[in-house]
Amino acid sequence: MKHAGTKTIETGRLVLRPFRIEDAQPMYENWASDPEVTKFLMWPTHTSVEVSREVLKSWICQYSDEKYYQWAIVLKENGDMPIGSIAVVHQNEEIGMVHIGYCIGRRWWHQGVTSEALRALITFFMEEVGVNRAESRHDSNNPNSGKVMEKCGMRLEGVLRQADWNNQGICDSCMHGILASDYFGRK
Repeated sequence: MKHAGTKTIETGRLVLRPFRIEDAQPMYENWASDPEVTKFLMWPTHTSVEVSREVLKSWICQYSDEKYYQWAIVLKENGDMPIGSIAVVHQNEEIGMVHIGYCIGRRWWHQGVTSEALRALITFFMEEVGVNRAESRHDSNNPNSGKVMEKCGMRLEGVLRQADWNNQGICDSCMHGILASDYFGRK
């Protein structure tokens, strides 16, 4: 893999960019403080903007590492305000794999925003970084997340029963993936 770091990526409606410390307030207000958004995630709902600020500090200090990938999702029509995040939450150099996780504020659900962001990252990782595999997973009780993955060309590869956990407790893990051969075979 030819790591490129968290570079700014633009799509028709979105800018995916590195976070800045001044994003703490919109992060807190738009998604991190909403228990409906964090319901199926592995990190707790933020209880204050200070929690969001501390999380951002921990992310921002890692941007100098070219193997670190953490983007703010910005809807262009909203100016520069982030409405969600998308990141590589795990990677395996030996098999050329990135595991992508995402969340977006409830006000922007069901508008294709998350699919547009994930599709842009799949393109980035396949064409620029040269990964062999991009994957993601979701709780079986959150099928809309799986629909996002499938819209982006990821295939459901299986359901691992009670193999994961989130803010709801132990859960089934629905694994989706796309290989470089799938991606380039479609082009």
